[in-house]
Amino acid sequence: MAKRKPEKTPSKNAAPTPKWDRVVTGNCVSVMNSLPAGSVDMVFADPPYNLQLSNELRRPNNSVVDAVDAKWDQFDDFRAYDDFTKEWLGAARRVLSQKGTLWVIGSYHNIFRVGATLQDLGFWILNDVTWRKSNPMPNFRGRRFTNAHETLIWCARDKGGKPHTFNHAAMKAVNGDLQMRSDWVLPVCNGNERLKENGEKAHPTQKPEALLHRVILSSTNKGDVILDPFFGTGTTGAVAKRLGRRWLGIDQSKKYTALARKRIDQVTATDDVDLEVTLSKRDQPRVPFGRVVEEGLLAPGDMLYDHTRRHSAKVRPDGTLVSADASGSIHHVGAQVQGAAACNGWAFWCFEVGDVLVPIDSLRERLRAGVH
Repeated sequence: MAKRKPEKTPSKNAAPTPKWDRVVTGNCVSVMNSLPAGSVDMVFADPPYNLQLSNELRRPNNSVVDAVDAKWDQFDDFRAYDDFTKEWLGAARRVLSQKGTLWVIGSYHNIFRVGATLQDLGFWILNDVTWRKSNPMPNFRGRRFTNAHETLIWCARDKGGKPHTFNHAAMKAVNGDLQMRSDWVLPVCNGNERLKENGEKAHPTQKPEALLHRVILSSTNKGDVILDPFFGTGTTGAVAKRLGRRWLGIDQSKKYTALARKRIDQVTATDDVDLEVTLSKRDQPRVPFGRVVEEGLLAPGDMLYDHTRRHSAKVRPDGTLVSADASGSIHHVGAQVQGAAACNGWAFWCFEVGDVLVPIDSLRERLRAGVH
């Protein structure tokens, strides 16, 4: 009888499996450095903006504006801010997976400096997105344009790395079946969504959940891990929980982490069955045209036409087509009859239903849905 091999015990040096879905009070760099490399799918960061406010801001009626004047937003000079940015971005890059992406949001005070550091560290910028606020704070002094937008930079960890997640079809569906643009019109956080203490804002820069919903839905999938190193009152965690993502929030303020925990505990996670989103064509299961013939959705000898009926071809038993000038796949024959270098045959060819031409792509969708 063969001897049973002893079970392997985990190495004492192996990094422990991180515990997700929690809020951590502490320094974000230290906490990120304690995580295994490559363990996070997306980072969303809303770092201090370094607003450099020197005087209080008043409205025309002489009331004081509740501006950002906390110590966490104050730095000695630009060099100190750049050093801070380089440190936290370096820690974030280490924990990102090879296909991971990072979002960072800022204003004109800091976003250009952050962008330069991103590129210096090797991140590859995919988009800059303008969040245009539908209800911005007015410019009370009347010496500048109203600051009506903030900028988000979205980047991959590496240039030419593993393909990152982008749910293009889902974003198109959100946008009324139009391709989503890089300018987003959304209101600032207000109303019941705004956390308050004693009638005052609990956090001066709380972001709206609609903004995080779009960020998370576009660039992560169900079960992915999202890390927010400047968690504040937990908007990222609240939306991530609702959308079925794992998350980790870090903030150095005990006040903010306590508010975030209380807020997220009240969020109801969505059932798995309700979390599916529209897939892009390239992400859906491949269906060869031959299956359409095998399943009897089209028969050998049936005729296909382009949308103008200028070109036609006959279906053969093996799922190829033959026309007066060419034979081969639906793509090859479609290209040949047009004199084109390439053709998407699923979109080009149609079959007749009465007097109406219907794209053969509808038959592929029936097979994907299990409808024969």
